[in-house]
Amino acid sequence: MNISAFPLTREHLSSGQSPRMSVLVVDEDAAVRDACCEIAVKHGFLSQSVANVVAARELLRGHSIDILLLDLKGPGAPGLELLDEIKTLHPETAVIVMTAFATVTSAVEAMRTGATDYLTKPFALDELATVLGRASERRTLDLASRRLREKLRTQQGLGNMIGRSAEMDKIYRILSKVAFTAHPILILGESGTGKEMVARAIHSNGPNAAKPFIPVDCSSLVPTLVESELFGYVKGAFTGANRSKDGLLVSADGGTIFLDEIGELPLDLQAKLLRALQEKEVRPVGATHRVPVNARILAATNCNLVDMVEQGRFRKDLYYRLNVVNLRLPALRQRREDIPLLIAHFLDRKNREYEKTFRVSDEMLRVLMDYDWPGNVRELEHTIDRACAYCSGTVLQLGDSSTPIVDYYSNTRPRMAKPPVLNDTTLAAPSITSLAQLEKQAILAALSELQGDKLAAAKLLGIGKTTMYRKLKEYGLSEA
Repeated sequence: MNISAFPLTREHLSSGQSPRMSVLVVDEDAAVRDACCEIAVKHGFLSQSVANVVAARELLRGHSIDILLLDLKGPGAPGLELLDEIKTLHPETAVIVMTAFATVTSAVEAMRTGATDYLTKPFALDELATVLGRASERRTLDLASRRLREKLRTQQGLGNMIGRSAEMDKIYRILSKVAFTAHPILILGESGTGKEMVARAIHSNGPNAAKPFIPVDCSSLVPTLVESELFGYVKGAFTGANRSKDGLLVSADGGTIFLDEIGELPLDLQAKLLRALQEKEVRPVGATHRVPVNARILAATNCNLVDMVEQGRFRKDLYYRLNVVNLRLPALRQRREDIPLLIAHFLDRKNREYEKTFRVSDEMLRVLMDYDWPGNVRELEHTIDRACAYCSGTVLQLGDSSTPIVDYYSNTRPRMAKPPVLNDTTLAAPSITSLAQLEKQAILAALSELQGDKLAAAKLLGIGKTTMYRKLKEYGLSEA
C-alpha cells in the first residue's frame, strides 16, 4: 500500500464519528516521509507526502489540510517562505516544523512566523505521535472556534446576548476563543451588563455544555454556611448535618461553576478557594480526606479587584489565578446602537407572553436611546416589561415607563422638544425579520430630522461616525 498517496480531503467516518484529520509531510528524505506517514496513519490521520517545498506549494493551492509537517531545510524553496505563505492561504492549518539540531534558531524563527510546534531531528516516533496529538487537539479547538465566530457573525448575538456594536463584536471574538479552553475567566462589568449571561454562553458553547452549570451568588451566601456550601460537609460536621453532602465545586463535576460577585467572598475562604484551584481538590467541612474537583471556574464582579487587592480585601494570588483571561463587558451607554435590537428582543418575548403586538412610540424610543441606563441591560429589560404591563393598548408610551425614565425626560425635555418623526407613527418589533428594520427606521428618522447630516445623526443616536457609515452601507442608505 502506498501510504503517501492518501487523499488530502477530510474523510468522514461512520455516523456520529468525527472526520479524520489530514497530514501533509514535506521532507526530501523518503525514509523520513514514509516513517512520518506511517505513524500518522497508525494514529488515525489521513496522510500524504511530497519531497520539496515547490511540490507542496502546488498541492496546497488546490487543497486545505489540517496539519503540515515541514522540513525547514528542504530543497526547492525555503521552508520559512512556505510557512509564511500557508499562514496566508490556510491560516487555520497547524504547522509542525522539523529541523536539524544545528538549526534550532530556524525553528524558533518558525514559531514566531506561526508554527505551532517543532521537532528536532533525529526524533523518536513516539515523540512525533505526541506532537501530532497536540496539533490535532489545537486544530479541533480552532475549527470549533471558527464555527462559533461564523455563528456570531451571522446572528444578532449569541443566545440572550444581543448586539452588533463594535464593543459586542470584541466580546464575541474573545468568547469564541475562550469557550473551548479550560482556563479560569474573570468577567468584569457594571451591574446589569449581563455577566451571568456571558458565563452561560461560554459554558453552553464549550466542549462540556452537557455537564452542569452551577451559578453561585457569593454576596447572598450566609457567612457561616459559605464553606459548607462550596466545599461540602460530612455527616456530624455540625449541628443538623445528618448526612454528608457534596459541595458546589464537586457537584459541578465536569462542568462549570460560576462564582458571581467573587469580591464578596471572605478572605479566609479566598485562601481555601485558591488551594482548591491549585490542587484541584477540596476538603469537606469536618472531613479528614480530600475530594477531587473537576470543574471550570468562571468568576464575575462589578468591583475593582485591583483596588481591593491594594486595600488587602482580596488576595493577590487568587486574583492572578482567576485573571488568566478577563472579559470586560461594556455598559449599555457605550453601545447605544444596540438599544433598538435589545428593545426588539424584549418586545418579541412580551408579544408571545401577552399574545399581542406591542410597539414603541417615537417619543419613547427617542428617550430610551438618549437615557444613560445606569442599570444597563437589566434596567432596559425591566423598563420594557413594566411598559407592557401598564400599556392600555399596544403602543408603548413614555408614561408607561419607569419613574427614572419619566423624570429624565421631564428634566431634559427642552433639549428633546422635537424628537425625530418617522414615516410610520410608531416603531414595531413583531418578528425576527423586523429587528434590522427597527434600527433602520431610527437612522432614517434622525437623518430626516437633521436634513441628512450624517455626523449630527450619529451623535443624536449615540453611535460613532464609523458605525453610522457602516450602518448606512449595510441598509443601503449610503445616498440618504
